[in-house]
Amino acid sequence: MKALRAWFGWTSRAGVPFAGASQLSLRRAPAALAIGLVYAYRYTFGLMVKPGTCKYHPSCSQYAIDALRKHGLVVGSAKAAWRLLRCNPWSHGGVDYA
Repeated sequence: MKALRAWFGWTSRAGVPFAGASQLSLRRAPAALAIGLVYAYRYTFGLMVKPGTCKYHPSCSQYAIDALRKHGLVVGSAKAAWRLLRCNPWSHGGVDYA
């Protein structure tokens, strides 16, 4: 739980509140909502896909989560959309990190 609070900016890793915590959490709230939507996809429609069929590593949903955490909502969504466009039968796949 401490890591989650630190990620949202409520406390530092040591558990001590720091200045500007509310501003950080407000900035990350849209990206956190998008990450929640990706997790919802993973545990609903994503379970219908045969496991181990993705030609990229990490999978597209994990790539989207990593991109949203690292780059925020706008850039992370654009990177995730570009990755989904590249995921087609004619691509070679491979290792691709956000």
